[in-house]
Amino acid sequence: QVQLVESGGGLVQAGGSLRLSCAASGRTFSRNAMGWFRQAPGKERDFVAAISWSADNTYYADSVKGRFTISRDNAKNTVYLQMNSLKPEDTAVYYCARCPACSAIGMRIMRQYDYWGQGTQVTVSS
Repeated sequence: QVQLVESGGGLVQAGGSLRLSCAASGRTFSRNAMGWFRQAPGKERDFVAAISWSADNTYYADSVKGRFTISRDNAKNTVYLQMNSLKPEDTAVYYCARCPACSAIGMRIMRQYDYWGQGTQVTVSS
Protein backbone atom coordinates (compact mmCIF):
# COMPACT_ATOMS: atom_id res chain seq x y z
CA GLN A 1 0.00 0.00 0.00
CA VAL A 2 1.24 3.45 -0.92
CA GLN A 3 0.19 6.57 0.92
CA LEU A 4 0.76 10.10 -0.36
CA VAL A 5 0.33 13.10 1.93
CA GLU A 6 0.43 16.63 0.58
CA SER A 7 1.23 19.71 2.63
CA GLY A 8 2.19 23.33 2.14
CA GLY A 9 -1.02 24.76 0.75
CA GLY A 10 -2.52 27.98 2.01
CA LEU A 11 -3.67 31.49 1.20
CA VAL A 12 -1.28 33.78 -0.64
CA GLN A 13 -1.57 37.06 -2.52
CA ALA A 14 -1.10 37.21 -6.25
CA GLY A 15 2.58 37.30 -7.11
CA GLY A 16 3.51 35.31 -4.04
CA SER A 17 5.03 31.87 -3.67
CA LEU A 18 4.24 28.56 -2.03
CA ARG A 19 6.06 25.24 -1.90
CA LEU A 20 3.99 22.09 -1.80
CA SER A 21 5.37 18.83 -0.49
CA CYS A 22 4.17 15.30 -1.03
CA ALA A 23 5.51 12.65 1.33
CA ALA A 24 5.21 9.07 0.15
CA SER A 25 5.28 5.84 2.05
CA GLY A 26 6.59 2.64 0.57
CA ARG A 27 9.92 1.48 -0.74
CA THR A 28 9.14 1.93 -4.43
CA PHE A 29 8.99 5.72 -4.42
CA SER A 30 12.37 6.16 -6.05
CA ARG A 31 11.42 3.87 -8.95
CA ASN A 32 8.28 5.74 -9.98
CA ALA A 33 7.50 8.96 -11.75
CA MET A 34 5.43 11.42 -9.75
CA GLY A 35 3.04 14.13 -10.77
CA TRP A 36 0.98 17.06 -9.55
CA PHE A 37 -2.56 17.80 -10.68
CA ARG A 38 -5.02 20.44 -9.60
CA GLN A 39 -8.76 20.84 -9.52
CA ALA A 40 -10.60 24.12 -9.25
CA PRO A 41 -14.25 24.25 -8.11
CA GLY A 42 -16.56 23.06 -10.86
CA LYS A 43 -13.71 22.07 -13.15
CA GLU A 44 -11.94 18.89 -14.12
CA ARG A 45 -8.69 17.79 -12.54
CA ASP A 46 -5.83 19.04 -14.72
CA PHE A 47 -2.20 18.12 -15.11
CA VAL A 48 0.28 20.57 -13.59
CA ALA A 49 3.72 18.95 -13.56
CA ALA A 50 5.50 15.60 -13.48
CA ILE A 51 8.99 14.30 -12.83
CA SER A 52 10.66 11.07 -13.84
CA TRP A 53 11.96 8.65 -11.22
CA SER A 54 15.53 9.85 -11.72
CA ALA A 55 14.53 13.53 -11.88
CA ASP A 56 16.25 13.72 -15.26
CA ASN A 57 13.03 14.74 -16.97
CA THR A 58 10.35 17.18 -15.93
CA TYR A 59 7.11 18.14 -17.64
CA TYR A 60 4.84 21.12 -17.16
CA ALA A 61 1.47 22.37 -18.25
CA ASP A 62 1.80 25.43 -20.44
CA SER A 63 -0.11 27.48 -17.88
CA VAL A 64 2.57 27.01 -15.21
CA LYS A 65 5.74 26.72 -17.28
CA GLY A 66 8.36 29.19 -16.09
CA ARG A 67 6.56 29.77 -12.77
CA PHE A 68 6.38 26.31 -11.17
CA THR A 69 9.22 23.87 -10.55
CA ILE A 70 8.83 20.21 -9.66
CA SER A 71 11.60 18.37 -7.87
CA ARG A 72 12.10 15.27 -5.75
CA ASP A 73 14.29 13.92 -3.01
CA ASN A 74 14.31 10.15 -3.24
CA ALA A 75 16.19 9.82 0.04
CA LYS A 76 13.26 11.54 1.76
CA ASN A 77 10.52 9.94 -0.37
CA THR A 78 9.24 13.42 -1.12
CA VAL A 79 8.28 15.34 -4.22
CA TYR A 80 7.95 19.12 -4.24
CA LEU A 81 6.19 21.76 -6.25
CA GLN A 82 7.67 25.24 -5.97
CA MET A 83 5.09 27.75 -7.15
CA ASN A 84 6.18 31.31 -7.89
CA SER A 85 4.39 34.32 -9.37
CA LEU A 86 1.08 32.84 -8.33
CA LYS A 87 -2.09 34.04 -10.00
CA PRO A 88 -5.73 33.89 -8.87
CA GLU A 89 -6.35 31.30 -11.57
CA ASP A 90 -3.91 28.97 -9.79
CA THR A 91 -6.47 28.61 -7.01
CA ALA A 92 -7.34 24.92 -6.70
CA VAL A 93 -6.89 21.79 -4.67
CA TYR A 94 -3.49 20.34 -5.58
CA TYR A 95 -2.96 16.58 -5.65
CA CYS A 96 0.17 14.53 -5.98
CA ALA A 97 0.06 11.11 -7.53
CA ARG A 98 2.25 8.18 -8.51
CA CYS A 99 2.78 7.15 -12.11
CA PRO A 100 4.08 3.56 -12.14
CA ALA A 101 4.71 3.05 -15.82
CA CYS A 102 4.44 6.40 -17.50
CA SER A 103 5.86 7.43 -20.81
CA ALA A 104 6.64 11.08 -21.42
CA ILE A 105 3.15 11.51 -22.90
CA GLY A 106 1.53 9.35 -20.24
CA MET A 107 2.68 11.59 -17.43
CA ARG A 108 0.13 14.19 -18.52
CA ILE A 109 -2.77 11.72 -18.37
CA MET A 110 -4.64 11.30 -15.11
CA ARG A 111 -5.64 7.67 -15.63
CA GLN A 112 -1.98 6.66 -15.82
CA TYR A 113 -1.61 7.43 -12.11
CA ASP A 114 -2.48 4.79 -9.55
CA TYR A 115 -2.15 6.34 -6.10
CA TRP A 116 -3.33 9.82 -5.10
CA GLY A 117 -2.99 12.03 -2.07
CA GLN A 118 -5.90 13.74 -0.35
CA GLY A 119 -5.04 17.14 -1.77
CA THR A 120 -4.02 20.49 -0.34
CA GLN A 121 -5.88 23.75 -0.94
CA VAL A 122 -4.09 26.65 -2.60
CA THR A 123 -5.92 29.97 -2.69
CA VAL A 124 -4.46 32.99 -4.46
CA SER A 125 -6.11 36.32 -3.75
CA SER A 126 -6.05 39.20 -6.18
